[in-house]
Amino acid sequence: MDKAGYILNNTNSIITPALVCYKEIIEENTRKTIELAGGVDRLWPHVKTHKMSALVKLQQSLGITRFKCATLSEAEMVAQCGSEHILVAYPLVGPNILRFVELQKAYPESRFWAVGDDYDQLSKLAEASLNAGFLTRVLIDVNLGMDRTGVSLELVEDLFIKCAAISGLDVQGLHCFNGNFKISDHSLRQKEVDKTATMIFKIRSSLLSQHYNCHTIVVGSTPSIPCYTEYENIFLSPGTSFITDRGYSSMFKDLEFETGALVLTRVISRAAPGLFTLDLGYKSIAADPPGSRGIILGLEDAKQVIHCEEHWTFQMKPGDEDLTPEVGTLLYVFPTHICPTIALYPYAWVAEHGEITAQWEITARDRKITI
Repeated sequence: MDKAGYILNNTNSIITPALVCYKEIIEENTRKTIELAGGVDRLWPHVKTHKMSALVKLQQSLGITRFKCATLSEAEMVAQCGSEHILVAYPLVGPNILRFVELQKAYPESRFWAVGDDYDQLSKLAEASLNAGFLTRVLIDVNLGMDRTGVSLELVEDLFIKCAAISGLDVQGLHCFNGNFKISDHSLRQKEVDKTATMIFKIRSSLLSQHYNCHTIVVGSTPSIPCYTEYENIFLSPGTSFITDRGYSSMFKDLEFETGALVLTRVISRAAPGLFTLDLGYKSIAADPPGSRGIILGLEDAKQVIHCEEHWTFQMKPGDEDLTPEVGTLLYVFPTHICPTIALYPYAWVAEHGEITAQWEITARDRKITI
């Protein structure tokens, strides 16, 4: 869809700021993701970007059966959609250990998976699982250089073997997230993926030769999908590709995904010549990353001046002062980072064929649904 295709006809009654999801673009991005991954059987996509049961169901209608989550609220949402496999790719500590066990009890038709990099915390998960009368499937979380979670590559095999001996756990593989491979040049990104993939498969081969169950390998992020296409017997876990944002579309030119969600905003003031202010503060659009947090459709050269809680002021390019939008004008903003932007809204308007047709609840926006 070209930029003109983002303009909607029936927006007069929509209160701004407002989140809009373009269903046709999201469907097409999903098809492209499936094709790029090599089929639905290779996908274990993340839901943290959108947190919407409606979008989970859309992906299920296209054949996706496995979903990855960052919160237990997201896991419950996916379970409510009847997903076959649900991976919570976030360390379980404190009360979340028992919550995870309760989720497994509440949704026995779904297969839940946990990740971990700490022996003591995984032992607590094992004890809670045994007390509930079942084993919990676990993937050892691997640190590929992001230094956020995971055990270093040289320690993976030892931790795997140690955890495989814990009663209450069914350790079945590795979770290998490489969100730090944000390299614009595809060939350089491929080299980084190949370097770590070689080590991952070496670890798996060693564990398999010792008769450990290390058949499930979940790797990747949206930018690395094309870098893993030639590797067999792995699952790919993109998240942003289905909706995509300005940050990814501008950084990764080799990924042919379109931005599938925008924020509607209105001009509320023109405080000085060439200046205009939107009702789109950082309570309504992600305040990260540093720099520009979004661009305005049709006013791409406007320069951000001030961004506050409820206000966002722009300066027109010198010489374009006469083109400053009038107070009350509805504008369309491409967010730089869509994931935290979506979490700021209770629902998204759904656009189809140039019209607003429905609403999608941001189902897992809060940290808890029922469990």
